Amino acid sequence: MEKIYIVEDDKNILEIETYALNSSGYEVSGFENAKEFYRKLDAEMPELLLLDIMLPDEDGLHVLKRLRSDKKTAGLPIIMVTAKSAEIDTVKGLDMGADDYITKPFGVMELISRVKALLRRSSGTKDSGRLELGEISLEPDKRLCMVDHQEIELTYKEYELIELLVRNAGIVMKRDLLMERIWGIDFEGGSRTLDMHIKTLRQKLKDAGNHIQTVRNVGYIAK
Repeated sequence: MEKIYIVEDDKNILEIETYALNSSGYEVSGFENAKEFYRKLDAEMPELLLLDIMLPDEDGLHVLKRLRSDKKTAGLPIIMVTAKSAEIDTVKGLDMGADDYITKPFGVMELISRVKALLRRSSGTKDSGRLELGEISLEPDKRLCMVDHQEIELTYKEYELIELLVRNAGIVMKRDLLMERIWGIDFEGGSRTLDMHIKTLRQKLKDAGNHIQTVRNVGYIAK
């Protein structure tokens, strides 16, 4: 049974989310503050996290940043939960590495749909063969990225991007295709999210980031 953690200080929303996910066959643990969540996380890692931005003890964006900077949790699938009026928080969250977002108020069916879609993408079967492009080397079975034999720490989405581009080296990947393959057909975050992830990916790869080239008005290509 897949485990889902929810960090949400509104007890009513937490109860609704927990009931809905339990009813859909997931094992759920809920936390009303970041401190309780960190304690549980140290003991056991979930398959997915629902993270509210407005928390009593620590800003949700700070929690996200902390998770993405830790090697143990860098690839954890995360859905941010935001207020409908807080568009800037949604953009920040996606730019900082959140995989998806859902705005309050939301329907139970929408929540379940987004959770299932992200779990499906994050647990997809991968070819275990090594992939190489110049000094970049990928090991899909371990979700490992190396440059000149040095491991590069990437978020879940950053790794998905580099693997997709390297697998299709020499082929121009259209922006719409990249958005659909990495974020899903129902994602509403806009292509700026793709550009920001490409930017941070290039920065982490340093000189090897030059292998990822922009094709103006079309998309990106790895070569």
